[in-house]
Amino acid sequence: HPIPVLSDTTLETFRREAFEPGKPALFPRKHFEALPAVHRWFEKAKNGRVALDIAYLSKFGATIVPLEITNNGQFVRVEQSLSFYLECVKASTTSTATIPTARVYLAQASLADFPKALRDDVPTPDAVLHAGKGDVYGSSLWIGQAPTYTPLHRDPNPNVFVQLAGKKRIRCFAPHIGHAIFARVQEQIGGSAVATMRGEEMMEGDEKEALEKEVWQSEGSHMEHCFEAEVDSGDGLYIPKGYWHSVKGEGNGIVGSVNWWFR
Repeated sequence: HPIPVLSDTTLETFRREAFEPGKPALFPRKHFEALPAVHRWFEKAKNGRVALDIAYLSKFGATIVPLEITNNGQFVRVEQSLSFYLECVKASTTSTATIPTARVYLAQASLADFPKALRDDVPTPDAVLHAGKGDVYGSSLWIGQAPTYTPLHRDPNPNVFVQLAGKKRIRCFAPHIGHAIFARVQEQIGGSAVATMRGEEMMEGDEKEALEKEVWQSEGSHMEHCFEAEVDSGDGLYIPKGYWHSVKGEGNGIVGSVNWWFR
């Protein structure tokens, strides 16, 4: 099922159609297009792909960011400077001769750790500040080269997700359906992962493959309860508390998104 689009951009509509009933919803398309980050952090490369505006971002090169490095199925998380990440991106976009096997993903970087000038490029949306109690638990930035992938998991709080650049496809399941899929996969592989954490075991090996198969390739009965959306630069999505979701960055070039957890 396609995730429904809110009938207009007002806060009242967001509350009535999504937040209060606890239903996933897309904001009207391009609702977040005016976020400064959309225009300042990214640019169109000569080949038409989305690229990072390295000149702008390198001003903040000393900022420490969390990186996920995947190489031939092995997965590791490290903390490095933003300038190190920008160098990785530069290297992988300029070297045409060799396809690098390592993929570097700036994942789940807390905006709170960023310099104010960068935080100001991604102001917190009204829906996050005013729909509920106005408690913002945290925010995360995700930037990587497509394809990117986040396995099926759930968040302990409601989530507003905004696509800054590139394209992502998201699949969502209601709490009981998602839990059943997750439990089935755990049983298949004899795992005991925690569903709310982006844990190492989720990102490599059997579990990653089994979850991906269930969510993205399965014809099982759970798929009739699947909600799906594709988001492009400037689009936004509301994921209610407890809804399970998996996210894929698609196409070529850079994909970037930001999200806020709140209540």
